[in-house]
Amino acid sequence: MPVVEASITVPVPPEVAFAVSQTTAPIRYRWDPFVREQHFVDGATAPGKGVRTFTRSRHGFTMVSEYVSFAPPTHVGMTMVRGPWFFERFAGGWRFAPAAEPGHTVATWRYNFQCRPGWLRPVAHRIGSRLLGRDIRHRIVGYAAGCADPVVLAAAVTP
Repeated sequence: MPVVEASITVPVPPEVAFAVSQTTAPIRYRWDPFVREQHFVDGATAPGKGVRTFTRSRHGFTMVSEYVSFAPPTHVGMTMVRGPWFFERFAGGWRFAPAAEPGHTVATWRYNFQCRPGWLRPVAHRIGSRLLGRDIRHRIVGYAAGCADPVVLAAAVTP
């Protein structure tokens, strides 16, 4: 399966970096250029293992994903439950590790996916890697901006 990944160092400790990554609407829309709409489903009110979310991307595609891991402040992982027809599988994970500089965090985001139909995979995977690679790079730059935005930071650290 193809994998796309992006990393960035942000000037906040891992606990805050993780919290920013888990902000919800409307705060999330301040920093995440990919998400146009996102909310919990099935009555959930907070992220956690087994919780599902609905997301509408900037491209108009929708996906329901489920948290398969949730371990603040080090990592979170999600997998697609229902999504665009061209994804047979899609998963994403974010890792947060202390950077060499005290009070900073290295955030690494990774997607892996498999396209369908099978006969189109060689081409679809190249196109998907290029498009998702561009999206994940833009998204992590937005995330870094969120880690420097006082409004986002205040919302992220407020229980």
